[in-house]
Amino acid sequence: MNPAERERGSGTVLVLGALAVAMLLFGSVLVLAGAQQASARARAAADLASLAAAGAAARGEAACAAAGHVASANGGRLIACTDLGAGDFEIVAAVRPKLARLGDAVARARAGPARAPVSGPPTARPARDAAP
Repeated sequence: MNPAERERGSGTVLVLGALAVAMLLFGSVLVLAGAQQASARARAAADLASLAAAGAAARGEAACAAAGHVASANGGRLIACTDLGAGDFEIVAAVRPKLARLGDAVARARAGPARAPVSGPPTARPARDAAP
C-alpha cells in the first residue's frame, strides 16, 4: 500500500473535526447570548417594578401588587418585595432564559421618593452676567 492510499480520507476527518469545533463554539455563543438577554430583562423588570412599587405607595395603593404586575408584564416574576420604610422599596425579580437548562437570571433594584441632599441647602452662586 503506497502512502497516498494510506492518507486517503484524512481530509474528511479533519473537516468533520473542524465543523464539530465550529458547532460547539456557535452553541456556546448562543447560550451566552441567551444568558445576557435574560440578565438584561431581569434588570429591566426589577427596575421598573421598584419604580411601580414606590409610585403605588405614594398614591396609597398596594405597592407589592403593583410591582408584581409590572414585573410579569416585563417577562419576569417577582421574587421579593421589601418595604424599607419612608417609601423605599427593594425588589428582586427573576427571568427564565429561553434555554431552560440555564438557571434564572435574578436582579435586584431599589426605588423611593426623591429626597433633599443631607449636606444642607444649596449654596448661592453669583450671577455670571452681573456687572462688577
